Amino acid sequence: MQVAEQKKAAKNFSEYWEDKGYEKGQSQAFWIALLSDVLGVRDPIQYIEFEDEVHLDKTSFIDGYIPKTHVLIEQKGINKDLNKGIRQSDGSFLTPFQQAKRYSANLPYSKRPRWIVTSNFKEFNIYDMEKPIGEPIKLMLADLPKQYYLLDFLVDQTNVEIKKETNVSVKAGDLVGKIYDELKKQYKDPDNDHSQRSINQLCVRFVFCLYAEDAGIFGKKDLFHDYLKGIEPRFLRRSIIDLFKVLDTKISDRDPYLDDQLAQFPYVNGGLFSEEDIEIPNFTQELKDLLLNDASADFDWSDISPTIFGAVFESTLNPDTRREGGMHYTSIENIHKVIDPLFLDDLKEELLQIKQYKQPATLREKAKQFQFKLSKLTFFDPACGSGNFLTETYLSLRKLENEAIKLAFGDQGMLDVGQDLIKVSIQQFYGIEINDFAVSVAKTALWIAESQMMEATKAIVYTNVDFLPLKTYTKIIEDNSLRVDWDKLIPRQKMDYIMGNPPFIANAGRVSKNKGHSVSTMSPEQKEDRLMLFGTKGNVLDYVACWFKKAAEYMRDTTIHCAFVATNSIVQGQQTVALWKDLFADGISINFARKSFKWESEASATGTVFVVVIGFSYEKQRIRSLFDNDTMQEVSNINAYLNDAANVFIEKREQGINSTLKMKRGSQPTDGGNLILNSKEKDELVRKYPHISALIRPFMMGKDFINRKPRYCFWLVDKSPDEFRKYPEVRQRLEKVRLYRLASTKPATQKKALTPYRFDEVKDCKTDYIAFPEVSSAKRKYIPIDYLSPDIIGGNKLYMVENTTLYDFGVLTSNVHMAWVRATASLYGPSYSYSNTIVFNNFPWPTPSQKQMERITATAKQIMNARRLYPNSSLADLYDELTMPSELRKAHQENDKAVMQAYGMPIKDTTESDAVRELFKLYSKLTKSEQK
Repeated sequence: MQVAEQKKAAKNFSEYWEDKGYEKGQSQAFWIALLSDVLGVRDPIQYIEFEDEVHLDKTSFIDGYIPKTHVLIEQKGINKDLNKGIRQSDGSFLTPFQQAKRYSANLPYSKRPRWIVTSNFKEFNIYDMEKPIGEPIKLMLADLPKQYYLLDFLVDQTNVEIKKETNVSVKAGDLVGKIYDELKKQYKDPDNDHSQRSINQLCVRFVFCLYAEDAGIFGKKDLFHDYLKGIEPRFLRRSIIDLFKVLDTKISDRDPYLDDQLAQFPYVNGGLFSEEDIEIPNFTQELKDLLLNDASADFDWSDISPTIFGAVFESTLNPDTRREGGMHYTSIENIHKVIDPLFLDDLKEELLQIKQYKQPATLREKAKQFQFKLSKLTFFDPACGSGNFLTETYLSLRKLENEAIKLAFGDQGMLDVGQDLIKVSIQQFYGIEINDFAVSVAKTALWIAESQMMEATKAIVYTNVDFLPLKTYTKIIEDNSLRVDWDKLIPRQKMDYIMGNPPFIANAGRVSKNKGHSVSTMSPEQKEDRLMLFGTKGNVLDYVACWFKKAAEYMRDTTIHCAFVATNSIVQGQQTVALWKDLFADGISINFARKSFKWESEASATGTVFVVVIGFSYEKQRIRSLFDNDTMQEVSNINAYLNDAANVFIEKREQGINSTLKMKRGSQPTDGGNLILNSKEKDELVRKYPHISALIRPFMMGKDFINRKPRYCFWLVDKSPDEFRKYPEVRQRLEKVRLYRLASTKPATQKKALTPYRFDEVKDCKTDYIAFPEVSSAKRKYIPIDYLSPDIIGGNKLYMVENTTLYDFGVLTSNVHMAWVRATASLYGPSYSYSNTIVFNNFPWPTPSQKQMERITATAKQIMNARRLYPNSSLADLYDELTMPSELRKAHQENDKAVMQAYGMPIKDTTESDAVRELFKLYSKLTKSEQK
């Protein structure tokens, strides 16, 4: 559901329920409507459970329980006060929350709620049971249109606080953007390198000061605000220079006659304020107002998520710089798709096992051992950008540590347990980033995260640890990660985990288009990086592949585990072989993977790309995890195509592996559109010159074919010059073709300018042929294919197979062939990109009996007959999953069964994963001699 739709739905819901609220008669309808209309749950009756029994002194009933997200709901009538006790059957008075807690305590451990929600129709009180119980998050029904996201936890296990922090962080990023723009106006030459770097550094320092005063790090609320407030704009430049000097000077080294207001500021350290040659411009009243009002008085920086804010902060970079670096910013949810299966799930499970110990002394000892273990783990992001992977990993580790501290020291109350209470440190986190500003942002984000988690620890057990001065942090370095020796940053024997999302930059000549965005192509320097790692055989690879190779070299002879996000192209087509064949031969094993999904960022300027997550190491695991959408399957092997199948590689092949059929690409015009005609152009020419129709043939690219969009072309092959030279319109078009080809940078195309009357590549057919669109939406269950007559010229976005039978058609339009396509074809954004040399020629055909062949022929004929029932429908109409006619669907289902039987696959029990596994086995058998 889009944001605008959700806001409208929330508004309609709140208006409808504003004067309703009968507990017994309307509670279930209220929650079903909320889940369905506002939160988009498709089948809310199956999603939420009502009136579950719970056994106290008598049988009681829970008003509502959501198993997926572990939410317990206590619903009251509209006139009930959620903060007042209500008389129970045993005579006690309990608030709705206390009542819900009592239910929770008597539930099986597996059903105990993560969240408790109390409601009286006009108000929701939300309690996070993993946090110390305090004031709940309150949401009024009237505010639902603006704050509907506070209920996302009902359908999403992501903490509701993440949503709140994200919104605050994005707003903080907007403020930084305004400060950045206003600052830039004050520089004399804002675009030179030194000024640009100075603006960035100044933004980092201002953000730290704004955060520090709101988070209490400076020791006094509004200290930075009050310092700036009394200074006239014309003196602000000098005052800010003085402030930065003070923040970088130890108390003992300061001028004893220092101004009292400046003397209040603590010593920061950490290198944040140490650089003195940054260019600081004069300040205007507008800039002062922006810092004092919008960014200070009207905004609380202490609530930002350092993970999200670091990424949004970095978006203040020049957009061109951002594109050159290939940076795509990552949501917290997506970060956890990498770090959870890499290490966090195992650590959480280990802590859960520790919590099962009943003997207090043993529990405390195990908790301390777990905390010590956390403090010895090391993490590395070799393309860390603004540090969001490192920051979120640090926060996750510290949350686990705080749970361990609670188990080990929680019974000591407010006792000061000393300076060594916190063991996990940002010193365990390493990064490399090529952009100097991003390095500063990453370090600042980690410092902010450290500050926030220190406060969280103080809420559990009192400790007098001070946050300032900062510990010097030099473990995120500015360098080209692919050229620097990672061992010099940290020796490989001391590293545990590598993770991140390296730059999404496409191989030159293959720009990946996604929803109108293009993944940027490689610079000459980046091509040199790739050449250094792979040699010339890496020329087909996207830039992201370099990090897999570099990491594998670093990981050799260690127990390091690594997980990267990458564009899905590295597990498709030629790139799969170029990257993974050598890595597998060297001993690398894929331990977990997440199949292709849409990767969206928190930063507004970035595009959408389709990615995979791959976790790998030299340690082979017996059980591996394969994620596909929201499902996880435990498998024994994950191959380079991210399938539970044998480790074989599908390489380019010029002939079919066990078929004599030949698939060729259609004719390529390379004409600037001048040999192609639309219907109107064709009709006008034929009206004017009736005999010109002999020069014109129907023409189809893949999109024309699927949508049955009529187009035409001049087809002058084997035509004598006198047949077309007499038409002025034809001559004009041929001249344009000639000039278009001459303007090409390719010598071969320039040469074709000598024959502008011919297509660049002529590949017509002599018989009826099966046409395959090169690109087809992955939303379709089947790629639409059909027979075309030889009179129709297939363009270069259409593949053609001549001399085929209905049996061939039946196999190629089957679910088995589609399983092969999904496993081996490339993706072009959200669509399949078919290939004759990779997909078709490597497809293992069945060896059917005569009876099986006849049955497939019959079911293929049924498909053609079902299509004829809808003569006015295009293939796009017929193969849309929402509009596919029942006769056609049934015909395909019968054809699928017939083809599966020809392969010997059980019809009822075979999943697509099973089919892919069998096809890879057959492929391996057919190529056994080649693999030796």
